[in-house]
Amino acid sequence: MTIWRSFSGRVRSRRALLAAYHRARVWEPSQGSHLGCLTAMVFVAACASTSSTQPKQITAPTAAAAPAVNPFVGARFYVDPEFARMVGRATAPTPEDTARLKKLATYPTAVWLESVETAKLAGPTLDDALKQEAAGGGPVVPVFVVYNLPNRDCAAEGSRGELFVDKGGEARYQTEFIDVIAASFAAHPSQKIVVVLEPDSLANLVTNIEVPTCAAAEQIYRRGTAYAISKLSMPNVFIYIDGAHAGWLGWPKNLPKAITVFKEVLTAAGGADRIRGFALNVSNYDPPREPKAQKSGPDDPSQDEIGYAEDLAAGLAKAGITGKGFIIDTSRNGRGSIRSTPGNWCNVKGAGLGERPAIAPVPNIDAYFWVKTPGESDGTTDRKAARFDENCVSDDAMPGAPEAGELFAPYLIELAKNANPPL
Repeated sequence: MTIWRSFSGRVRSRRALLAAYHRARVWEPSQGSHLGCLTAMVFVAACASTSSTQPKQITAPTAAAAPAVNPFVGARFYVDPEFARMVGRATAPTPEDTARLKKLATYPTAVWLESVETAKLAGPTLDDALKQEAAGGGPVVPVFVVYNLPNRDCAAEGSRGELFVDKGGEARYQTEFIDVIAASFAAHPSQKIVVVLEPDSLANLVTNIEVPTCAAAEQIYRRGTAYAISKLSMPNVFIYIDGAHAGWLGWPKNLPKAITVFKEVLTAAGGADRIRGFALNVSNYDPPREPKAQKSGPDDPSQDEIGYAEDLAAGLAKAGITGKGFIIDTSRNGRGSIRSTPGNWCNVKGAGLGERPAIAPVPNIDAYFWVKTPGESDGTTDRKAARFDENCVSDDAMPGAPEAGELFAPYLIELAKNANPPL
């Protein structure tokens, strides 16, 4: 059985950052409503986690949906200082590498909320975005990846999460994770916020439902995604459902199934107007445009990510879903034809940074953006590790990799060296 997937590869904890935040703030008076709201929502989540293991029903959102516009136009991307600190920990072997890493550290990247603990970072991150905005240059838009469904990464092992279907995971996902993030978003109504929702998850229901962990999670993936949309949908929050990539759902046999799943989940969440669009190529290697690639027949998949966006938009329109925008992850798709098989996803050798984050680079694409954090490992090469995945020792994978989400310095240096366009 072929398991098609990309790889989100992000489980790194920001416990140190959280600890610093709480040490700095714990005795301060409330600053506006932000700190008081954060304190209240953490307390509520803690109480709720012990009061019930029953998931809540999905209810129609009461707030207005965000407008059907590109949220990045007229704004700047949020630059995450945590990314710069991570890059700073990499030891470069040459002066040229040092210069590239110094430049790399200045670019915007997504902030991953991938655990109950890191959900608490939504508010502080939004506060920091306000500081960047106050420094001048116009509105600043942070991009959050919301990634913690029960039985996460159900078709592989590398980024398996903390919540499980058979251990009350759905209720915890709602109360301790999504509700916490939603409270932080609601406390910042003047800021535009972008969400990339649950990488790989719905796509796994399209192609990997025979995997037992995916089969067990099917209904929770559906309900969890719908619940997240219903709670996070606000006038200032622009949600992009993960749409996988051209080599996964871009096949003609997969695309109609995917659109059916998307439409059913959106209907349960309150309607297609609750999302801005779809995030493509998250943590994957497909280029935005591959001029030399041509379909040899009607059964071939989309040949690149822009082509996939066009095919997905056309399929959605047939299902009555129109006007959606797309984000393409260009964090490591600068070099094409680097894999022996498109199914290899783990720390692929020869990869390079792709197009720099850009707003509305081509029609119907809201942004190129670095959704995957450059330099974070996809998974460990240690066969004895609990989350070891065989793909991380494939012929295409770089050796010596640490656990998923940890800094893989040699890989980061190679991404910078192989950047296309060059850094």
